[in-house]
Amino acid sequence: MTQADRMTLLLRTMEEKGQAATARALGVSASALSQIKKGSYGADMAHILMKVGEVFGSETVTCPVMGKISLRRCAAERRKPCAATSPQRVRLWQACRECEGGGR
Repeated sequence: MTQADRMTLLLRTMEEKGQAATARALGVSASALSQIKKGSYGADMAHILMKVGEVFGSETVTCPVMGKISLRRCAAERRKPCAATSPQRVRLWQACRECEGGGR
């Protein structure tokens, strides 16, 4: 999904769910989304657009440990701390640290 596709998805989601609900789901302020919508957002939008893909998109990625997974699942696994609860969990944590996939 391109940045333009994510921007379109963001605008459509804001129309469908409302600006405040969309902001909450993304973990950003409603004012940031308002600025993005107006084209006056001064910061880099890459992080917000990445979150749009993770939260609202239907993209999949190929994980070296888990195979084909959703970008949402990839993001969730990437954010987990190291936990030596199983060999797979350790392999996953290590792979997430090195992975260029997952839309980083």
